[in-house]
Parts: sequence; structure tokens; C-alpha cells
Amino acid sequence: MNGFNQYQSNQIATASREQILLMLYDGAIRFSKQAKLALENNDMANKGKFIGKTMAIISEFSNSLDHDIGGDIAKNLDALYAYMLKELTKANINNDTAPIDNTCNILCELRATWAEAIDINNEQQQDAASPDLRAVSV
Repeated sequence: MNGFNQYQSNQIATASREQILLMLYDGAIRFSKQAKLALENNDMANKGKFIGKTMAIISEFSNSLDHDIGGDIAKNLDALYAYMLKELTKANINNDTAPIDNTCNILCELRATWAEAIDINNEQQQDAASPDLRAVSV
């Protein structure tokens, strides 16, 4: 195992669930951009490879949804993931970059939303864990 692969393995092994979620979004975004570039360069093998990788991550997002806990949010995310999978299939069949762009834009927006939600949650946990110094009288 070379140094980079070892670093990457350690990064994943020590990451929180939230960090792994963001890493997966980063990967899906990167793969969709690579698929678009491959298509623009008429590299059909890599186009298919990178579309497939993007679809695998989106499918995993969909499979990991808990509809009992998530309710309408899980239902809406599932529909969005299904839409992106259809867009990527369309891009693959029609050799069209527009559906890849559309999917990449949605992935970027979702990643930003998750990052913001994670930050808010972390701030709330820190606030709950720290004592309120105003309540302490001297």
C-alpha cells in the first residue's frame, strides 16, 4: 500500500459518519465531473465508468434512507435520488452532458445543505455540552 492509499484509508477509518457522508458527496461530484469530461473527449469507456461510480454512490444514498424516521424528508430525498439516477442513465444512453450537469448541480446543493446541517448540529451539541457561564454568580 503506497503512502496516499494508506492516508486515504486512515482518513476514512477515523472519519465520523457525517464526514463520510460529505466525502461520498465529494466523490459523486468528482465522478460526475470526470464523466462529463470523458464524454466531451469522446472517451466512452471512462464516461461509462464514472457515470457508474456516480450512480453507485447515489444508489447507496437511496438505500441508506430510513423512511420510518425520515418521513417526508426521506421520501423527497428518495425521489431526488431516483431522478438523478434517471438523468445519469439518460446521459449515458444519449451521450449528453446536460443531464450530468443537472445531476452535478443537485449533488452540489445537497452537499452544501448537509454540510450546513452538520455544522448547525455540531454547534447545538457544543452549546448543550458547555456550561452557561452567565448562570454562575461570583
